[in-house]
Amino acid sequence: MRMALRSAIVVMMGFSFMLAGCSEVGITGRRQLNFVPDSIINSMSVQQYSQFINESKLSADAAKTAMVKRVGENIRAAVDRYCKQHADKDPFEGYEWEFNLVEDPNVNAFAMPGGKVVVYTGILPLTQNEAGLAVVVGHEIAHVFAKHGSERMSQQLVVQMGGVALSTALKNQPEATQSIFTSAFTVGSQVAVLLPYSRKHEYEADRLGTIFMAMAGYDPHEAVSFWQRMSAAKGEGSSTPAFLSTHPADASRIKKLQELLPEALEHYKPATK
Repeated sequence: MRMALRSAIVVMMGFSFMLAGCSEVGITGRRQLNFVPDSIINSMSVQQYSQFINESKLSADAAKTAMVKRVGENIRAAVDRYCKQHADKDPFEGYEWEFNLVEDPNVNAFAMPGGKVVVYTGILPLTQNEAGLAVVVGHEIAHVFAKHGSERMSQQLVVQMGGVALSTALKNQPEATQSIFTSAFTVGSQVAVLLPYSRKHEYEADRLGTIFMAMAGYDPHEAVSFWQRMSAAKGEGSSTPAFLSTHPADASRIKKLQELLPEALEHYKPATK
């Protein structure tokens, strides 16, 4: 009886946090559960990112590094302009953006809360050009914009701790809370990428990413071409590229990207040279 009562209380607590912690993803309008404060999750993210950078080798190729930084800044600035034009809240308030190219043969890239974006040199042969790189960076920034990591962590706090506030969880159960964070964000030499997002998050990042690259002046048609190349690479290689382990490139996804093109093209204005 006591066990049933305790379970009921946990469910009620979780439900109350779901009601209080609902927010809306910009542009898509999807409602999400997110009650993790940006200040806390960004701080935890920066610590893990700093450790990763210290253990990695930054690329010495000045031209490619400059391209990564240029594409990242172009997309960040485009999203910022859009939000100001539509009087939307700044989704990147307080972020300190960094765009780094890491010398690593793995086909990979990731972004973390707080604006930390990493591209691996191994993915550049598949991006092929600046627009292809914008597909990757736009998709990763979209995960940050939509706060998918915070949403995932909020869901796990509800399941494992009954919706306890993050600050309370950190104080009373620091090890368990760190474990939840690690299960939501894992970057390091062994995993070397954020853990897989759900298919819902992936499709939302695809949609937002194509819009963001279009806003920045990159042709969103390149998104279809890039994922076709990624799908082909999966078939040619003896092992699945790391980027594909969390970003499934299949026929249905490419078909969905083709369906998303008209919306993205509404935001597309080719960059003037």
